Amino acid sequence: MFHDVKKILYVSDLESGSRPAFRAAVSLCGHYSESQITYLHVIESLSGTTRSVLSNMMEKEEMDELLQKGVEALSGKIRERIERFCEDELEEHEVLSLKNIDARVEEGTPWKTILKVADEIEADVIVMGTRKHSSLGQALMGSTATKTLAHSKRPVLVVPLGVYGK
Repeated sequence: MFHDVKKILYVSDLESGSRPAFRAAVSLCGHYSESQITYLHVIESLSGTTRSVLSNMMEKEEMDELLQKGVEALSGKIRERIERFCEDELEEHEVLSLKNIDARVEEGTPWKTILKVADEIEADVIVMGTRKHSSLGQALMGSTATKTLAHSKRPVLVVPLGVYGK
């Protein structure tokens, strides 16, 4: 499958039904000793209009502080999800533990941020799920997965997830 995998970047949208993609990352991690998973969630950047409206209601420092608190709270929730996954789904013989997983929350354009983080951590593979959001989407992958695949210089494992809108 892959030559040698030490660093796996798993990308999550935090929606329900995303466990199969994380399961694929965990399975891949189990096949390679000393491999690590970085669990990434990307928060879309606020639009210029939204930032402008907010800047009329609060100071920049207040906005930054609110964003930081939100990121910290989300990071805690992600850590809890990972712990629940390990408790619920891992067998005794599986080697993954919390020390093998790093959780990150980043702000930006999702596909660009995914590739930036993959470069930063020197990921050997990117694992992500994709959902079909409409009848047209049933024939196409999600735009984040498509753009990540189109621009990545690394292998990308895309796991189909449940269908929305049905």
